[in-house]
Amino acid sequence: MCKSARQMEKASGVGIQPVPLPDFLGALEFVKHYPTIRRTIQKALAEVEAIQLRLPCSIGTEVWRLLTAQRPYGIEVVADPYDSFAAGSVKHPLRSFFRWQFTRNLKQQCLDATAALYVTKQALQARYPCPHYSIGISDVDLSDELLVSTSRSFRYELRSFNLILVGSLAQLYKAPDVLIKAVSICVQQGLDLKLTFVGDGKYRQELEKLAATEGVSDRVHFQGQLFDRNAVIEQLDQADIFVLPSHQEGLPRAMIEAMARGLPCIGSVVGGIPELLASEDLVPPGDVTALAAKIQEVTLNPTRMARMSDRNLNQAREYCEKVLHHQRIEFYRYVRNQTELWLNLKANSSWRPQNPKLI
Repeated sequence: MCKSARQMEKASGVGIQPVPLPDFLGALEFVKHYPTIRRTIQKALAEVEAIQLRLPCSIGTEVWRLLTAQRPYGIEVVADPYDSFAAGSVKHPLRSFFRWQFTRNLKQQCLDATAALYVTKQALQARYPCPHYSIGISDVDLSDELLVSTSRSFRYELRSFNLILVGSLAQLYKAPDVLIKAVSICVQQGLDLKLTFVGDGKYRQELEKLAATEGVSDRVHFQGQLFDRNAVIEQLDQADIFVLPSHQEGLPRAMIEAMARGLPCIGSVVGGIPELLASEDLVPPGDVTALAAKIQEVTLNPTRMARMSDRNLNQAREYCEKVLHHQRIEFYRYVRNQTELWLNLKANSSWRPQNPKLI
């Protein structure tokens, strides 16, 4: 469990046996509950055979620390702590230490892993290599219903544009503050823009104040958290451009879903975003001036926007669930087989389960 239980959705199904942990939010609460968390993990490790970790994650890292030497485990790498704790991403006095420590941990976790599954094709693999077995498979599975049938066209007489960002406001990873400032610059230079945020979190009030300070509070709309997927799709369909100027990403689900709706997208050069977008649609993270210039560049060229829409829709089709399912099964099968080999070598008796359970 990588987040507080307050933010998690219930997971259930055949073969799923949840292991309850104390609810915690942040480092201090983790330390407070650490003895219970450690005992619970130790007990779980004694009862399961195969290990699959989803990292970076405080609980996953604690599982890793408690693994015995040579015990095989698989790992799914879904984000990059080096970018997560970059300047501007997190406001914390220990940000630099966290960046060093968590990056160091993930590098070692990948080096020790029996097999690694990365949500990117190249980006995470380059910084956190696994020397044994690795594969790049997105954790985004698009249903056929989410994909539109045709790309969008844009009229030359269009003079007003709706931008959208979908993502949590619990941290500033997605750089919503950078986007608000970029929109302000564009408006000052005569561009008619509206910006919609779908998502919520503790920084919402701060961002609302920033929009007022920048003189664009009447143009920036906070929709809050939309739990109905159709409501999110409706917001995407009403937008003209999806903008994600993140400080860090693995492979952004929200961007892929926007691409599946045929939206032109602008993103930053972090994580897996360059694997999704053409280089001409990218900006450096944290660069307000560059982002404002890119928004102007795109909105003033309807032909380019139509080209972006067509390319993005074709790219999104690569993330259909039927394409990725079999690749993911092969990865889990490899981890299971390596675990069975280890169990057979370790066994003191002739009997061992043929289908190890996964934690």
